[in-house]
Amino acid sequence: MKTFLFPACLLISLTAQAADWPTFRGADRKDISSETGLLKKWPANGPKLAWLNEDAGLGYAGYSIVGGTLYTLGARDAVEYVIAIDTATGKEKWSAEAGALLTNGWGDGPRSTPTVDGDKIYALCGKGTLVCLNAADGKEIWRVTMDSLGGKVPGWGYCESPLVDGNLVIVTPGGSQGTLAAFDKTTGTKVWQSSEWTDPAQYASIIAADHNGQRQFIQITQQSVAGVNAADGKLLWKTDFPGRTAVIPTPIFKDGQVFVAAGYGIGCKSFKIGPDNVIEPLYESTDMVNHHGGVVLVGDHLYGYSDKAGWSCLDFKTGVVQWTEKKALGKGAIHSADGMLYLLEEKTGTVVLIEASPTAWEEHGRFTLQPQTTQRNAKGMIWTHPVISNGKLYLRDQELLFSFNVSGM
Repeated sequence: MKTFLFPACLLISLTAQAADWPTFRGADRKDISSETGLLKKWPANGPKLAWLNEDAGLGYAGYSIVGGTLYTLGARDAVEYVIAIDTATGKEKWSAEAGALLTNGWGDGPRSTPTVDGDKIYALCGKGTLVCLNAADGKEIWRVTMDSLGGKVPGWGYCESPLVDGNLVIVTPGGSQGTLAAFDKTTGTKVWQSSEWTDPAQYASIIAADHNGQRQFIQITQQSVAGVNAADGKLLWKTDFPGRTAVIPTPIFKDGQVFVAAGYGIGCKSFKIGPDNVIEPLYESTDMVNHHGGVVLVGDHLYGYSDKAGWSCLDFKTGVVQWTEKKALGKGAIHSADGMLYLLEEKTGTVVLIEASPTAWEEHGRFTLQPQTTQRNAKGMIWTHPVISNGKLYLRDQELLFSFNVSGM
């Protein structure tokens, strides 16, 4: 493994607000870091590079950062590994075999982000093996496969990141035995499977919400959006969502309102979960045709890339477009921290910092990720989402994992 360290860039002011990032889109799955004291404007060449790890493995997996360790998935040879990396130095702490390699025409390897809960790691491999590992050394505690639950590997592999909620870890095997399944997070024993909802798995990650006096898990497939009771997996509500080809973005929930989106010309839909879990439609449109770069809700406004109009801002409650911008930056992924949006263009690796403003596109810096991998599939792009944690911006292009210092303190 090669790691390049830039010591002058390692220190982060103790006065800055630091935040761990335990799973995909953060602990609340809103993709908004609680960090403050970050740079509001970047130097001409972008923020300073703290370190570069050149052996994070192949694939499109994201990363979780907890207690000074970054956890990710990566393929080496014909195996998918969970890999732990020291966030101070970029050096690998350990790696553990997780499952057989997913092969795919858009690039082999894992697509999921591990979830950290206490002293354990939960990771879902591309072919559908869920493993629970010891966070300290990668020792395996238990594993289960999605096919044992009636699931079938989706066309681009299992991509969701496991949700840990209370004593449960929840995933989406899909299929006739039930779309969702919950396990005892300590033993791996199945607690329930949502037999009333049997859509095949797609690619989004589950969110948890408290509403109408019930804890529920919300997920989206290519046929529907639904909520199930967290205690027993019983179906609470369901509404149609006719996706096409692949449904990927994570649902968004606020004050009883749900927002979902998809690519391939489908667009977005929003609705209220009313009393007695009756669905109240709010709007449907093609103003946010979001493929897989994600959508974030900052305040009362949604931000993300729409295949129709480019980078877009919508009013969450009404769906009304506030602004669009297509010339400044192409399609890609989004992340938010400290009132700013971090945008990553998938084709070029260009990273742009803008204000999370409903008024207009207001840019505050950009740079292009360098170096870039030579191992990426010709059909693949830079698809791993950006993350801010503990004053650092993390970016990935296959085996290349970058840490940039974005603390303004």
